[in-house]
Amino acid sequence: MDRCTWVGIDKIYQDYHDTEWGVPEYDSRALWEKLILDGFQAGLSWITILKKRAALRSAFAGFDPQEIAGWGAAEVEVLLQNPAIVRHRGKIEATIGNAQAYLHLAEEMSFSERMWAYVDSRPIIGGYETLAQVPTQSPLSQRISNDLKTAGFKFCGPTIVYAWMEACGLFNNHILSCHRHYAVTALAR
Repeated sequence: MDRCTWVGIDKIYQDYHDTEWGVPEYDSRALWEKLILDGFQAGLSWITILKKRAALRSAFAGFDPQEIAGWGAAEVEVLLQNPAIVRHRGKIEATIGNAQAYLHLAEEMSFSERMWAYVDSRPIIGGYETLAQVPTQSPLSQRISNDLKTAGFKFCGPTIVYAWMEACGLFNNHILSCHRHYAVTALAR
């Protein structure tokens, strides 16, 4: 079975690639969670985040932005003592601020509607033949990153946003020979 070449042989990576990566995500809270996880990945490998994802979900109240938005210094200190998660003060504090920014944006329109509007509600299909052709950011990821930062988000640079867009199916960057490329394309609304 042909897969995108970044996957490798680790089962957790293969399962993530084969069932989740690139599948269009339309749930606002799930989109926000994935953006937060991509922010936690900064400076780390994605497999580290995949292995810690369950612990991160537990520690961050199922990534419920309503709950997280009310957290403060006491919760940050508790999280910094949790060896099962990524213990980075800046990323933890950014998650709290990002929950507050998410809720503020949600007063105007849902996060899902806002993010999908950037691609006119249809995934952009990369059509790349090799991983070497896939960029790490784009003018669109730069624009979304700037808009998110203006709204108060942190740990959402253009490379993080690009990876998030790929993971959430706003970009279908499965290489053309990958068995998931056309399957994911068919999942778009």
